[in-house]
Amino acid sequence: MPLTRISYWNLPMVVRNKIEDATGIVTSATSVGEGLNSSVAALLSTPTGSYFVKALPSDHRWVWTQAREAEIAQFVHPVAPALFKRVVDLGWDVLIFEALEGHQADYAPGSHDLQHTVDLLARIGELACPDLALRQAEQRMRAYAEASELHYFAGEALLHTDLNNANVIVGGSRARIVDWGWATRGAPWLDAGYWVIWLIAAGHDPRSAERWAVHVPAWRTAPPQGVTAFAAANARIWQEAGGADPDPWTRRLVDASGAWSHYRLTGR
Repeated sequence: MPLTRISYWNLPMVVRNKIEDATGIVTSATSVGEGLNSSVAALLSTPTGSYFVKALPSDHRWVWTQAREAEIAQFVHPVAPALFKRVVDLGWDVLIFEALEGHQADYAPGSHDLQHTVDLLARIGELACPDLALRQAEQRMRAYAEASELHYFAGEALLHTDLNNANVIVGGSRARIVDWGWATRGAPWLDAGYWVIWLIAAGHDPRSAERWAVHVPAWRTAPPQGVTAFAAANARIWQEAGGADPDPWTRRLVDASGAWSHYRLTGR
């Protein structure tokens, strides 16, 4: 079902009361983002501080991502906001997080945020993968890669897999990452690979994007054939997501993933 963005104040009062049990009385609520993954995404101000709330209807097909974020939060706290509470009531599934101060990362060539993102990816690579029933990278790629290529993506590393710059918040001297709903177990170099696509979408050519990926320690373990297979698989994923007439946001990723795959095959 398509997501419809609503205001925090449109949540049922019983649900809002349960939220306020954790946050204190909400004095203001500001919707944020474009509403791609949540029906409610809002910054809350209260006498005790600021919080970020995201919510989905309990019957939505993506509600499992809320459960995934809730269960993995304690394991990713070094690189992610703290989770204060999960509320499931009256048809709503709500997560209440620490509000991060900072700005969405700028991936454009020359941006100071590029090094912050490298450091973030290195810190993610140092996290132990928890003993949770996470999706496996080779399973996620099964429909988009040859069976003989799937072993490249398998591994025991904890992966975020969505390096959208909107998920990377830079504040002070470090970056942190939000939205762990698609956390995956797989080869340690894959997150840097996902970043390459977003770098190209932000204006890097494929060669420059890979040069940035080299700064991430895990990327240096990537087999060249595996990188080529990964680039081709993601080009197919984004082509499928875009369909015959992709919107401008998706078109950027269709073009970026296609350009990377072409570069891996031709060197141009």
